[in-house]
Amino acid sequence: MRSILKLKMLLRTIAVSVLVSLISTIPVQAAFWDLTGDVGSHDPTLIKEGNLWWSPCTGTGLAMKYSSDGLAWHNGVQIFASELPWWRNYAPKMGTNDVWAPDIEYYNGRYYMYYCVSEFGKNNSAIGLTSCSSILTGDWRDDGMVISSKSGTNAYNAIDPNMVIDANGSPWLIFGSWFDGLHIVKLNTSTMKPTGTIYSIAYKSGGIEGGSMIYKDGYYYLFASIGVCCQGVNSTYKIIYGRSTSITGPFKDKNGTSMADGGGTILDSGNSKWKGPGGQDVYKNGNNYVIARHAYDADNNGAPTLLISDLYFSNGWPSY
Repeated sequence: MRSILKLKMLLRTIAVSVLVSLISTIPVQAAFWDLTGDVGSHDPTLIKEGNLWWSPCTGTGLAMKYSSDGLAWHNGVQIFASELPWWRNYAPKMGTNDVWAPDIEYYNGRYYMYYCVSEFGKNNSAIGLTSCSSILTGDWRDDGMVISSKSGTNAYNAIDPNMVIDANGSPWLIFGSWFDGLHIVKLNTSTMKPTGTIYSIAYKSGGIEGGSMIYKDGYYYLFASIGVCCQGVNSTYKIIYGRSTSITGPFKDKNGTSMADGGGTILDSGNSKWKGPGGQDVYKNGNNYVIARHAYDADNNGAPTLLISDLYFSNGWPSY
């Protein structure tokens, strides 16, 4: 009888071990947030101030959305009531008060929002900076031009900014779109504008843009959008990623290919409803991470829509 009981206990232990092993090999799936309200969005960024969520995005005067729970969203007051005088010095043929691809980050007691103005399809562009002590208060200050590019002069395109804080607490700026890809440059902590060498970190034939970076557990993770945006359900945007132990690269995908050589592991390629996901921003919410991006809703005439998901890391790689 004792032998039979021991055998049963052994079999039970083996079964539990096998189950645990199987569970550990199943890819972690992130929760897809069920958003409601004013969710029309393009190139969203995401941040919390107190209990309020904020999501600036591409739009007239820099559109601003807010939410008390991150789920039900409302349209807020745009940042710029009218164009700033210096914008057209760099993008003379830009659309009327047409501001693109913001990124907002909190650093040293202020909220810094980088944004860009540009001529569609050309690199007559500039990245600007506005900052405030409180998003809710809205005491925005024009901090001027950060970096610019000119057709026929610069190889890069000065759009799609993203600020990242390195392991030592220093700020850097990622930028770039199509042309010669993504770049990163260190920021002066007094001016929050570039200082020193501009490094090339990612390139892909057929388009790469919208860089977003985080630092986690010894790695810098670079996320980017590849393909073509802004074509509704015909958009071919996909989100890719790579990682590096250095903020200046090389950023390698799961296969070991550098993103500077066209590499990148696909994170999100969309589905039958959500077409062309991209324009992403990865945000650390407490000890967790979330990813905001837009996708084109096939059930709503291809309208660009805000999507948010939890982002997990399994064996050192992001997944959801």
